[in-house]
Amino acid sequence: MIKKSKLISAALVGAALLASPVHADTMGTPKISAMSVHSGLENPWDLAFTKAGDMFYTEKCKGLSVKTKSGSVNALYGMKDSSGYNSTGSDLFCSGQAGMMGVTLDPKFKKNRRIYVASTSSKYHGSGCKDNFDKCDGGIIMRFTVSKDMKSLSDRTDIVKDIQYKPFKSDHPFGGPGAHNGNRLRFGPDGYLWATTGDRHKGDVPQHPTLLGGNVLRIDTDGKAHPGNKPPKGFDKRMYTYGHRNVQGIDFRPSDGRAFTAEHGPWHNDEITALVNGGNGGWDPRPNIAGRGDCPDEYCGYMPNQKEGMLPAARAEAGTPMSDTRFKDLMSPAWNNNGISQGTGSAAFLKGSNWGYWEGRLAVGIMGIGFGGTPSGMRIDVVDIAKDGKSIKSVIHIPTGLTKRFRGLRLGPDNALYAAVDEGEIFKITATTKLSLIHI
Repeated sequence: MIKKSKLISAALVGAALLASPVHADTMGTPKISAMSVHSGLENPWDLAFTKAGDMFYTEKCKGLSVKTKSGSVNALYGMKDSSGYNSTGSDLFCSGQAGMMGVTLDPKFKKNRRIYVASTSSKYHGSGCKDNFDKCDGGIIMRFTVSKDMKSLSDRTDIVKDIQYKPFKSDHPFGGPGAHNGNRLRFGPDGYLWATTGDRHKGDVPQHPTLLGGNVLRIDTDGKAHPGNKPPKGFDKRMYTYGHRNVQGIDFRPSDGRAFTAEHGPWHNDEITALVNGGNGGWDPRPNIAGRGDCPDEYCGYMPNQKEGMLPAARAEAGTPMSDTRFKDLMSPAWNNNGISQGTGSAAFLKGSNWGYWEGRLAVGIMGIGFGGTPSGMRIDVVDIAKDGKSIKSVIHIPTGLTKRFRGLRLGPDNALYAAVDEGEIFKITATTKLSLIHI
């Protein structure tokens, strides 16, 4: 027979668990389900949500649209030659990997109605843009005001207009016009706008002090540098970090607000990195450095990947490492893929008790297509990053049942994970965790 005091104690324990702000099931594995919420799209790239549940999205070669919480779809701002949009930008174009890409809402959107979009533009091309990279400013970040009825944009302001665009062809398989753009936009917990840029597939760009390629920028809503940025002397003040290859994922850890990036490697060494103010990603594909010879486009980023009879990990170490230890200001990655690239791209930290023990971990979109002997593996991984940001504890593959190229990931206001895939759909990935009861 159980004494009354023990029953009372048990009841109090149970009440405490249910009342605690920490979810009761800290060890639960979430049950995952995925459903398509929008289809018939053309290369959807990025997503942004209002707190009410309106979903903005970009299509790389078409434009910006919104699917409202009521289910209606409004095509807001298109690229040149796009049809069906409320308005278009005659200067906006897509080529190769470039186009309309990153999108994010102002933290004060409910009040100021501002939205920010990254795209490729011909408006600021210099006279030598056809063959002179340094004169080809083609990457921009635009700020708009969204109408209250969600049907139009106004007040376009180009807050960044000097990100380089690669105009010329290449002998490399992925190095043609528009190569390596990065172009993810996110607001950090500091209230500033963070923007990623790719190295544009040109060797001197990632380590260049003034060309805005291979960087993570931290700027205000007018495009001016955060006063606390600490790039090396002589570098553009808008740079928070430099020396990157092609960052397509960035988000901020809920526990401490630290910025983490997910970055494409060249057939090897995709990376997840905890950013350090003023830090160097360590990517340096310039020719005639560290024993390298001449390379197409002055870009040795694939050497010696083409060598047969060498394991991928060995190729990575022998050629152009993603994180070159020659640099004293190197940011060591928390994770790399040990020499076999899968196309690590978009990223979002998971929030909400519905994610069980995955809460607080980084979800990363994988886009592996098996090119160059690397295995395919199109999926979403959940990465448990160590507190110091210098290593990981584990990687779990989310059982979505989908084999798609996960291009954009964003956590919605409902704590579901939304995924834009190259195949032309947006999926809602939900997680539920059953409450575990303690029996005494």
